[in-house]
Amino acid sequence: MNSSTPNLPASLSIFAGSAKCRWECRRLEQNGQLQTYFAIGWRWSYRSNLTITFQRIIISMFYLIIILFLSLPAAALSNLAAERSALLSFRSAVGGRTRFWNTSFQTPCQWPGVECNDDTVTALRLPGYSLSGHIPIGTVGKLTGLKTLSLRFNKLSGSLPSDLSSCSELRSLYLYGNRLSGELPEFLFTLNRLVRVNLAGNEFSGNIPIGFNNLFRIRTLYLDHNELTGSIPDLILSNLAQFNVSYNRLTGSIPKSLLSMPANSFIGNSLCNGPFKPCSINTTTTAPQTISPSHVNITFNNTMNNTNKKGIPGGVAIIIVSILVFIFLILVLFFFCCYKKSNNQKTSPVINEISGREENKIVFFGNSDWVFDLEDLLSSSAEVLGKGMLGTAYKVVLETGYTVAVKRLKEVPLSEVEFTKKIQVVGAMDHQNLVSIRGYHYSKEEKLILFDFMPIGSLSALLHFGNTPLNWEKRLNIALGSARGIEYIHNKIPQISHGNIKSSNILLTKSNEVRVSDFCLNHLIRPSSSSSNLTRFSGYRAPEVIEPHRVSQQADVYSFGVLVMELVTGKAPTNGLMNKDGFDLPRWIRSIVKERWINEVFDNKLTKSDSVEEEEEKMVRLLQLAVDCTAQYPDMRPSISEVRYKIEDLLWDPEF
Repeated sequence: MNSSTPNLPASLSIFAGSAKCRWECRRLEQNGQLQTYFAIGWRWSYRSNLTITFQRIIISMFYLIIILFLSLPAAALSNLAAERSALLSFRSAVGGRTRFWNTSFQTPCQWPGVECNDDTVTALRLPGYSLSGHIPIGTVGKLTGLKTLSLRFNKLSGSLPSDLSSCSELRSLYLYGNRLSGELPEFLFTLNRLVRVNLAGNEFSGNIPIGFNNLFRIRTLYLDHNELTGSIPDLILSNLAQFNVSYNRLTGSIPKSLLSMPANSFIGNSLCNGPFKPCSINTTTTAPQTISPSHVNITFNNTMNNTNKKGIPGGVAIIIVSILVFIFLILVLFFFCCYKKSNNQKTSPVINEISGREENKIVFFGNSDWVFDLEDLLSSSAEVLGKGMLGTAYKVVLETGYTVAVKRLKEVPLSEVEFTKKIQVVGAMDHQNLVSIRGYHYSKEEKLILFDFMPIGSLSALLHFGNTPLNWEKRLNIALGSARGIEYIHNKIPQISHGNIKSSNILLTKSNEVRVSDFCLNHLIRPSSSSSNLTRFSGYRAPEVIEPHRVSQQADVYSFGVLVMELVTGKAPTNGLMNKDGFDLPRWIRSIVKERWINEVFDNKLTKSDSVEEEEEKMVRLLQLAVDCTAQYPDMRPSISEVRYKIEDLLWDPEF
């Protein structure tokens, strides 16, 4: 038999029935590959002295294997084409910056925010892409190889698509900062490869399902700032390191499995135990995890029955019970009187009067251990720290060696009753990122407010006059601490604002922790003096603010945006009315960004850092956040809670 390569055997027609197989045969014949592979099989069968029929079967099977092997890339391309189609459907539904995807690309792997591995979409990262509307079925759920889904900080609404359960490889789910609603879907608990889940800042409602226990790999679970109700289930997750359910409508006891989490993971609810007050009897009756009142009654009845069985006569038992009830009522009345007296004391600050004269009275808040009067204060050595919209700040060193900061107010037209009412609201605010107000003095001649003294000074002094440069990490932490303090103020009373945000009111401790000062004092200003005071903070002033004692929370966000710009650029916002060289910092940054000279914006002290390449992307993102905060129209600005989320995301972002 001739050893040259023969023609294709007729038996191949058995395997060439499909159009795809015929196309493969034709393509391989044109490329000359088919003859090569066929010749290999033919020579092997010829040298093995097999029968002609068996040779044909072996060669046909060999050829079929070759076709299947060579058709695998075509199958992968077909799957990628299906994922491309799903992403285009997603683009049509939610719009935003996905409209800039170049649809002429045959593969979606070249689109911004889309990442692929082995011709499969494995990550979809579209944070802050201005996406809006519902996520339809048949879009994201078709990306079955997805490992990371990040759609945070958009305006997506409605419920999660049910076919998201098909994404069984999903490890990270970031959907916070949207308007998603409905109950937390049950299919979420079938995705047992999930490690990080962040659904915060949405409108999810209903209970927190116990099904989260199915996600045994989970390390991060953020459900805060939603509308969740009911109690917190007992989540037994050995890998859980980050957990937050703050600012929902949760009630009842914090389960033992979560008591190791920090207190701010639970604030903004009606919870008890752990970092909060112990659960009362009334609280336990509403909490599903606690003992119901019927169980208590059963125990009490059994105890009484056991006592009677020991031989105490019924009449004696009645007398004993009557005496106990009488004693109990006396105790209840006594504690009620004490409680009422305690409440009356809590409604007003503790007043320490060293001198009998009314003019020397200093009112201290809470359980302050400060013991001095106005005469002691005014006779001590003082140093001017600065002058601001409200008055002059002093550093005062008392004869005892204790150092306090005193704000001497001026142009305060309020009566003592009005002043006391307003300053008590401010004095009641207690947060780790706020400067504590310790007390005040009110008289016809003097209005003083006493604060803790911060020896390191203000951010303004460190940023513009300090010898020690602030690196990127410190600046980012300062921005975060400031945002947290302002967020506390906004959440404490929805109608109240800081009113005077600027770098000189951001103070630092020795450990570089942020303390926001001069908060909520702008309403003490005399309205008629507003125009003169307005120039003192116009570098940070939102365009809609006309009177400094009327500053909205949206205007606070604008001022915070200017503060962040100051942190990133190292340039102080100056007032053109007071300084001929003054300029509008937000306008200047927008002009630079428009001309795409972005690197000229950043502080030179930051760009000299060795890790500037790693930090540059985060610097750009923080600058963009500041630009968003300084939008011209108040309703276009994010809330301070959204801002705080985004800064936290820069500090801890597992996606980068």
